[in-house]
Amino acid sequence: MLPFDQQGVQRLKAIRLATRKSPLALWQANYVADRIRAVLPELRVEILGLSTEGDRNRSVSLSKLGGKGVFVKELEIALQSGEADFAVHSMKDVPAKLPDGLSLVAMCERADPRDALIAGDAETLSALPEGAVIGSSSLRRCLQLAEVYPHLRFEAIRGNVETRLKRLDQGDFDAIILATAGLERLGLASRITQRISLSECIPSAGQGAVGLEASVDRPDLKKVAQAINDPQTFLAVSCERRISERLGATCDLPVGAYAAFMGGGPAAEVRLSTFVSDINGDTRLRITDSAPSVEAIDLGDRVASALIEQGALALVNKAI
Repeated sequence: MLPFDQQGVQRLKAIRLATRKSPLALWQANYVADRIRAVLPELRVEILGLSTEGDRNRSVSLSKLGGKGVFVKELEIALQSGEADFAVHSMKDVPAKLPDGLSLVAMCERADPRDALIAGDAETLSALPEGAVIGSSSLRRCLQLAEVYPHLRFEAIRGNVETRLKRLDQGDFDAIILATAGLERLGLASRITQRISLSECIPSAGQGAVGLEASVDRPDLKKVAQAINDPQTFLAVSCERRISERLGATCDLPVGAYAAFMGGGPAAEVRLSTFVSDINGDTRLRITDSAPSVEAIDLGDRVASALIEQGALALVNKAI
């Protein structure tokens, strides 16, 4: 059940979607708007583009700004003030802890969750020469890949997808790493030279999924959320987010979690793979476990407990 209060349902005439103004964020908002219009054509859907602190301040690292939560704060304020009905998010950017009174209420079907290599003169990470410089804003990506490809050098890069591609093209980096889903959504899949395997690089919780956040006391929105929600994606991402929630990890820390469904129907299982590291990559933890799909949230808790027993909280605290 989606987390809405059941009292006071009223008839909707219009839906306002809050989003960041980046090209990818606007693509996601328009995608959600089109989904709503397709199933509820009687509703008018409006998109409210907002500038966030993460968009405005690109000269400072995300960790110093407060993590990827700086990409959602202004959108949540719009929900709390009533300026917007839903906030549309890339789920990998949404902090584990939400403000009181707000909740994730729907997720669209997940796209490819893998990370992608975009390189100028090589097709794969293994083909890049000794000392090649790889641009990435993600410690999670850098630490996992540095373990598999120790001949490469990883350096920080910020900015939207277009800005990062421009820096690659002008020779600032030998290659960069971005989320496959974002490149595909922007029509840039042709730039991908390698879709990095999940065994080499476990994604961030929620990577590839677009989610909707709303006030829990808006039962009038329940019909809209249910109409576009993909239950399997919602369950898998919720399972992944239990890792971040239990570890108190922000989105910019070296923590990965990916839940995949195996099989279908009542017998389906969920397989959860996780990665946790200290900020330097000196200690890395990996745990993979599975459970029946109906126990997905319990699976997330069980794996989180196992990570904590192995010292994950200390690793995360050192990285903050």
